[in-house]
Amino acid sequence: MEAEVVMGTEGGRRSEPLKVASTATDGITVITVTGEIDQYNTGPLIEALDPGALAGRPRVVVDMLRVSFLDSAGVNVFLFAHRDLAEAGGWLRLAGLSGSVLRILQLGSIDTVLDCRASLRDVLTP
Repeated sequence: MEAEVVMGTEGGRRSEPLKVASTATDGITVITVTGEIDQYNTGPLIEALDPGALAGRPRVVVDMLRVSFLDSAGVNVFLFAHRDLAEAGGWLRLAGLSGSVLRILQLGSIDTVLDCRASLRDVLTP
């Protein structure tokens, strides 16, 4: 699954496109996100994190290495996905967060609710 959305402007500039790609490895869905996660482009991410669309693989890692911006709309997507995946018997982990994106999660203590890891390897290596 791949999706790209280019929408919205923020302060007169166009948001960076959001790209979402999904793969599966060892029963874990890895969702790779590139671009800005903001109020204008969360749709593809919401779809990728929907437990019904995960083909029975409710264990999900979101690779955030190439995410340059995250706003409260994106934070809410992750919080709802965390809840929904836990209810489906799975989990959500975020990996490879940049300093500015991690700070957004830390400001609201969201990093204490969501499992944030330094890298994708940290999640996938037993």
